[in-house]
Amino acid sequence: MTDERDDDRHEFSAGQGVDADYEEFTLDPEELDADPNTVDPVDSRVLTDILDRRNVGSDAVDVDRLVDVGLSYMGINRFEEATETFERAAQFAEEDSLDAQEAWVNKGAAHAELEEFDEAIGAYQEALRIDDDSEHAATAETNLAYALWEFGRHEQALEHAERAVETDPRFAEAWYNRGFLLVERGLAEDAVTCFDNAIRLGYRSAGVLEEKARALEEAGEHEQAEEVADRADEIRREAEGQMVEEQTGQGGQAGQGAMGPGGRGGTGGHPGTGGRDEMGGQSDAGGRGDDETPERELQGEGPEGF
Repeated sequence: MTDERDDDRHEFSAGQGVDADYEEFTLDPEELDADPNTVDPVDSRVLTDILDRRNVGSDAVDVDRLVDVGLSYMGINRFEEATETFERAAQFAEEDSLDAQEAWVNKGAAHAELEEFDEAIGAYQEALRIDDDSEHAATAETNLAYALWEFGRHEQALEHAERAVETDPRFAEAWYNRGFLLVERGLAEDAVTCFDNAIRLGYRSAGVLEEKARALEEAGEHEQAEEVADRADEIRREAEGQMVEEQTGQGGQAGQGAMGPGGRGGTGGHPGTGGRDEMGGQSDAGGRGDDETPERELQGEGPEGF
């Protein structure tokens, strides 16, 4: 029996057609550029990152605004989100550009806030791989010295503190770090010179004066060490008084700690875990009796943009 529908069939073109692998007509997904031997199949972020780079063009992303988002996360202490945001900024920035370098420096600062110093070291090293003589290089070197110190690699920390000074001789925090590490090596007189340079360049926090007093003491300059230590105590008392006034002026509500100064591409302080001194390092003000020894801390730079 003949099917009547056969008679009504539309006669399609019997032309030459296209090749079976014609790209515009294929429904098969493109092969993703990822090695299955090195990628954890349960890591969903790998696929997301690959698709981001494929489906979103770099020219469609405002890297500066993305960095600003990361800085906003830093400002509200959401450091994990900040690390992810800075990593995205580095991915979308032009390869090996200053924007990419800036994003890596900021990513390292966010990791340092989480005390993830291994990751911070890697981020700073990547920033320096891009350019070890740019406007961000001294900050990266200083940050790297800080992270290496916290990670227990003190000899390498001094090497990068030296490089920071060589890269930017007017970088006050770099001179402070160099002096701090020289004291650890027993080179007290050289350390005093470093602290004097830091102070001359505008770094006049109590912490710097305390380190200078310590270096002077070890160098045998006991009278001068005492004078410097007294000045450090005076600065701390002034800072504590100012903090009380600010809190009183807000109706008894605790005010927000000030972030370190500096614009993007400049010098921002490494925000500490307690109160913050004028350069953003961890402050000992508040909750410490006058008879207690201040906690010593190497300076790290904060994200470039605060």
